[in-house]
Order: sequence, then C-alpha cells, then structure tokens
Amino acid sequence: EEAKKKAERLQKLLEERKRLEDEEKRKVEEEKRRKEEEKRMAEEEERRKEEERIRKKEEKKRKRLEMKKQGLILTKKQKEERRRLELARKRLEKSGGVPQETNNRPRRDRDRRRRGGNKKVSAKMQAIQEAEAARRKAEELAAAEEAAAAAPAAKEEEAKADDNDDWEADANDDGEDDWEAAADVDSEEEREKERQKEEEAKKAAEEAAKKKAEEEKKKAEAEKKAAEEKLRQEEGKKGKKGKKGKKGRKDKDTRELRSPICCILGHVDTGKTKLLDKMRSTNVQDREAGGITQQIGATYFPMTNIEKATAQLVASTGKALNAKMPGLLMIDTPGHESFTNLRARGSNLCDIAILVVDLMHGLEPQTLESIRLLKERGTPFVVALNKVDRLYEWKSTPNGPVRDSLKQQKKHVQQEFETRTNQVIAEFAKEAELNTVLYYKNKNPKEWTSLVPTSAHTGEGIPDLLWLLVKMTQNFMRDQIAVSYTDLQCTVLEVKKVEGLGTTIDVVLVNGVLHEGDTIVVCGLQGPIVTTIRALLTPPPMKEIRVKSEYVHHKEIKAAMGVKITANGLDHAVAGTQLLVCGKNDDIEELKDESMADLASILTRVDPSGQGVYVQASTLGSLEALLQFLEDMKVPVSGVAIGPVNKKDVMKAAVMLERREEYAVILAFDVTASPEAKQMANEMGVTIFSADIIYHLFDMVTKYFEDVKAKRRAEAAPRAVFPCILRIIPEFIFNKRSPIVVGVEVMEGILRKGTPLCIPDKKPILDIGSVTSIEFEHKERNEAKKGEQVCIKIEQNRGNQVILLGRHFDASQNMVSRLSRESIKLLKENFRSDLQPDDWKLVVKLKKVFEIYGASN
Repeated sequence: EEAKKKAERLQKLLEERKRLEDEEKRKVEEEKRRKEEEKRMAEEEERRKEEERIRKKEEKKRKRLEMKKQGLILTKKQKEERRRLELARKRLEKSGGVPQETNNRPRRDRDRRRRGGNKKVSAKMQAIQEAEAARRKAEELAAAEEAAAAAPAAKEEEAKADDNDDWEADANDDGEDDWEAAADVDSEEEREKERQKEEEAKKAAEEAAKKKAEEEKKKAEAEKKAAEEKLRQEEGKKGKKGKKGKKGRKDKDTRELRSPICCILGHVDTGKTKLLDKMRSTNVQDREAGGITQQIGATYFPMTNIEKATAQLVASTGKALNAKMPGLLMIDTPGHESFTNLRARGSNLCDIAILVVDLMHGLEPQTLESIRLLKERGTPFVVALNKVDRLYEWKSTPNGPVRDSLKQQKKHVQQEFETRTNQVIAEFAKEAELNTVLYYKNKNPKEWTSLVPTSAHTGEGIPDLLWLLVKMTQNFMRDQIAVSYTDLQCTVLEVKKVEGLGTTIDVVLVNGVLHEGDTIVVCGLQGPIVTTIRALLTPPPMKEIRVKSEYVHHKEIKAAMGVKITANGLDHAVAGTQLLVCGKNDDIEELKDESMADLASILTRVDPSGQGVYVQASTLGSLEALLQFLEDMKVPVSGVAIGPVNKKDVMKAAVMLERREEYAVILAFDVTASPEAKQMANEMGVTIFSADIIYHLFDMVTKYFEDVKAKRRAEAAPRAVFPCILRIIPEFIFNKRSPIVVGVEVMEGILRKGTPLCIPDKKPILDIGSVTSIEFEHKERNEAKKGEQVCIKIEQNRGNQVILLGRHFDASQNMVSRLSRESIKLLKENFRSDLQPDDWKLVVKLKKVFEIYGASN
C-alpha cells in the first residue's frame, strides 16, 4: 500500500511537472508571438514613415515644378534677364515711348458689386460709413497729387520725343537685343545717379501726399466724431417729450414700413391654427390630417380688416390704432416635437411671434422648446393664454375685447381666471426665466412679456391680440420693418401642382421686391434650378396660401407677403430652402452654390456605405424631422427624396434586399405613392410606410424595427453564448454522469439555457455539454446572474463518450461557457444591451482563454 501511495505521489509529481513544462512552453510561444508581432508592427511603422517621407518629397518636388511653370521661382539666368528688361523699360519710360503705370484700379474691381444691394443700416452705421468714405476720398486725393507731381517730367520727355515720330519703329527694328546691349554698357555711376534722382522725386511726392492725407484724415475723424455726437444726442432725446422729440419722431415716421411677419408657435393642440382660423373666419384646422398642422402656412391680414376687428376695443379703451403699416403676415407652424426644424424655419422668418399657451395646462414641452428658439434668435413675442372659455360657467362675448368679457363674469369665474393666470406666470418665471404680466397691466413692455387671454372658439381676446401686435411692431421695431427694396429675403414654403398652372412654389417674401420676368435660383433635388418668373399670384386677403381659392395676379410684389410663383422647371424644387434673384452684376454660379447649401446639409445624413432605409417627404423641414427621428433610433438612411413615391424610388430601396432585407423600406410622409410604384413594391418585397400624420409614421417605423429586432434575436438565441464562470458546490452534486445535475454558483457573467460549458484547465479543453435546465427553489428559470446559486442539468453531446464528474473533472474546477468568434459577433449585434460592462470585460478575458484573437465584428 505504501508503494501504491509512492506511485501515486510520483504520478502527481510527473503530472505537475508536465503541466509546468506545458505552461512554460505556452509562455515561450506567447512571448515569441508577441515579439514577432512587435517586430512586424515596427517594420510596418518604418515602411509607413518611409512612404510618407517619399510622398512628401514628391509633393515638394511637384509644387516646385508648378511654381516654376507659373514663374514664381526664377533661375539665376531668368533673374538677370528680368533685371535687364526692367532697365530697358525705364529707359523707354524716360524717353516717353511707354506710358507710366497709374494707381487707377482695374475696371472690373470698380464695377464689382455685392449681391443684393446695400442693406438698410442704422443711423450710427451710416455715420461710420460716411467717415470711412471721407477717409478713402483723402487717400485717393493723395494718390492723385503724387501722379500730378510726376506728370510735368513726363510731359517734357514727350515734347522732346515729338521731333522723332518714327523712333518707336526704329527701336523695334533694332530689336530687344540692342536695349539689353545698351543696358549692359551703361556705367554704374550713371545708374546710381538715375536711382538717386528717382528716389528724391519719389520722397518729395510721398511727403506731399502724406501731408495731404493727414489733413484729410483729421478732417474725416472730426466729421465722424460730430456724427457720433449727433447720434448720441438724438438717442438721449428719444424718451423725452417736447417739440424736438416730436419732430425727430415725425422725421422717422416718414419711412415706409412693410407688413411685419408674425409667427404662431406653441405646444401641439393648444389651438394655434384654430386661433388663426377665428381671426380670418376660415376652417383650415379641420382639413389638417388629424387636426395637426404638418407644414408652415402663411396668411395676409390687411390693415383695414385689423382696424375693423379692433374697432370695439378702440372704442372702449379710447386708444387709437394709428396704423402706419399695410397689414400683418401670419405664419402658422406645427407644434409637435418632431417639427423643431419647421418651428426654427418659422421663427427665422418672423419679426414678432405669438406663443400660444393652454390656460388649463400651462407650459408644456414644445412651449419651452418654442421659447428657447425665440430666445436664441432674439425674437420679441406675446403670449396668447388660450381656452379661457373652458373656465367653469364662462359667459362668452363673441369676438369681443377680453376685459369686457371678464367684467361680465361671475366672481368665482374671475377668481379661477386669476388663479390659473398666476400659475402660468409662476411657471414662466420658474421654467422659462421670463417675467410675464397681463398686457393691460404691463407698464414696461421692453422688460416684461405681455399675456393676452384669448378663446379660439368664441373669438374673445383676438381684438386685444391684433391691437397689441400692431402697437408693438410700430413702436419698438421700426428699424426692422422698414422697407428695403435692395436686400431680397425669400423662403420657399411648399412645392405643389396646381391645375392650369403646373408646378408652382409657395414662398414668403420677407424683404425686397419680386417682379414678373425676374431670373430666380432655387434649390432642386437634381441640382440648382435657374428659371424666370411667369406669374406672381397671391390668395385673396384673409385666406391662407395653402387653401385653394381664386388667385390675384401681380406685376410686382413688395414685402412682406405670401406669394405663389409659377415658372418653368420647378418640378424638383425643394420646399424649405431660400429663393435667390439674379441681378445684373450677380454671378449665377455663385448663386447656384448658395442655393444648394440647405440640401447639402441634409445629404450629409445619408449613410456613405449606401446601407439603410429610403426616406421621402413633402418638404425639406418634414424630411429633416424624419431624419432626426431615424438618427435618434440609430437607423441608417441610404437615400432621400422630396415628392411622391415613384418606381425609381422603389428600385433604389430594393437594392437593400441583397444587403440587409429589413432596410428594404420606404418611409413616405405626407406624399402619395403611384399605383405603379405600389405594384412594383409588392412584387419586389419592398415595404412602403405612408402616413399624413408624422406621429403615425413614427409608430409604424418603431413597431417595424422592434419586430425585426425581436425576429433577429430569436434566430440568434440558439447560437449566441453568454459569458459565465460557474463554481460547483460540492454538497449539491446530485448526478455525476449524463445528465449531470449539480448545484452551482454564478461567479461572473450570465448563465442562460442552452449555454455550452467546458473545463478550460484541461488540455485540450474538455467540453462537458449544454445547460438544458435551470432551477431555483424548484422553479424553472431561463437565466441566472452573478452571485446566484441554482441547480442546473447538463446534457452531453459528445456521442458515445461519457463525461463523468469525479473522473474527467472534479468539483474544484470551475466550469466556463464555451465562447466562439461567431457567438461573440451575435452577442454584439443582437444582445449588446443585455450585457453589463463587467460582462463585456469577462468576454475579453475568455477570448484570451480560448485564444480568439482579432476583432469579432
């Protein structure tokens, strides 16, 4: 028995020795591999540096050759040649044969004009510009004097040259070689004398010019200071009453004012479009898909209609309107969160805004978003506290001033109104950091934002809102709404086909003038569109530009106005971009590049690999909203288009069937699909998701990709192996042969059903089998996480060989999930969110154990 024990000890020692030798051998191989890898990397780096050095050398050589070709680098011979020619030219100048150079600028530089003309500038800027013009004039006078000082000498030389008219011909006959020979023969003394004379004459002219320029500069500075002082005095007198102040205002009042552009913003379903409908007595809101505004719309309100609407308010308060502007142009924007970009476009267009707030709900997410947009752009706004008619027992006064309505209400209604108004004021202060007050209590409109209680159903408060808008724009925004006919600002709102007119564009003319026959440049899907205006049409007053009605024709239209333009080639125009007019001195290519800037920013969101879904929308703003949503969902986009879905769009989307089938999808918002396109999509297996309300489209897309993800996870689940390390609990070994039933503790990672287990300590690695059952307190489970103790059943899949616990491995050895390159790839693609950072660290650790090298993409 003792001999048997010795033999066992010896056997163990031999095994230990063999294990150590194997370990040592493995370490040596790893070290060898590491050194070889380092050597390879070093050689790679050396090769890269050498290639970079050769590339730089070639680049330097190429640049030098180009500079030589352009004449920027001269050889010694070329320099000598240039010096000789320069001396010969000077000799000719002295003899009067060659005209002297002047300081006059080339004609093309003088004629260069900035596109769009001069913008309207403030008085301060005008004074600065006048002073700058005076300084430039002084410099020009100095240059003229210098030229005049050099003129007498030139005249004397010309008189001497008159006796010999054919000198130039003789000189030409002799050739350039004679000039060079003469230049070589000249002595150094003669050249030195000539140089000294030239320098003396030049210094005298420079001193005279400098003296004159200093005098002009002092004069210009004095004029500038006087202009600034005058401007300060005028600003100081603004707030004072008296004859002088009235006279200043009277001068200012003579300027022509355009219609201010007013934008309506706010949260979805606060009543923006309904409020606008009440103002113009129309019903656009009911025609919107789901009653939700999907695009920007524009409506013109003539001042006669505004005066009629506010007549009762003016009579009750005694405060006359005194309107000096032709009317108001209202722009309605979508309220829901998907249209941040459309609201941004609307607030870019507008001079003043109406922020609609639901009195019953207070500030909501898109209300805060709208406030942020207005603050960023510095746009003044008033708040319409809408839905006052929903107060309990409210007695309405249709289209009446809100103060008259409030006086007629019962005491408890007035108290509820005050309570809810104070809540809104508190929310503005807390969440938006704004001071707000009811408009008729507002003594300082520049510091405090006005609240106007309104009702879109009864029309109460609308006279107050219109009166306040007119007063605010006239009193505080005169510089902004003064007409500028040279600076054109125009934005395309919508592209649509109209019976009898063809493809037209609806635009908002913010500033400037449009004429029939103007050449315009518009952004197009297939490149910039250059065309000529055939007709300028406007809807009748108090009608929205999106609503079908009889149009009024114009030869020219002044800002601000919503205009429908008919012209050739507008089929591919992109809504939501700027419209440019090509003037006489404008570069058409430059305008083309400028017009395509908006679309270029959209195209950067298209996946460069060409893999993803295909997106179509009716306008650029809607397209931006869809692309932002897909970006948040991390769904790539393979292509975009604006307009209806055609067969060519289906063919583009069908390319994804060969790459990734789930991306063979067309998302169509507010556009139709032709019957041919639908038929082709059904035949090819392309899915078209179409909706008029963007929320519905979002829901469809979200559900589709959730189903795709669930399907892919279900397909990948049998082959995806989660990482785990299990410790066998010796007290809970229930069955040692297949199926092995043991109690285990999850040391690291996640144990799931179907996980293949192995013993990595064995060489080669011993595969035990797959987990077919997990139980905790006699209840079946699908997975067990770190720290949990569960009972598992392991079924073997090694054919006839039977693995026994205690013979082939023992309870002291940990069991590990058998990872492979494919299983890691499936984990990354389908189960990334299911694993915690510690689990991914375990994956990295087990990759080394199973010698899985390289990326597992």
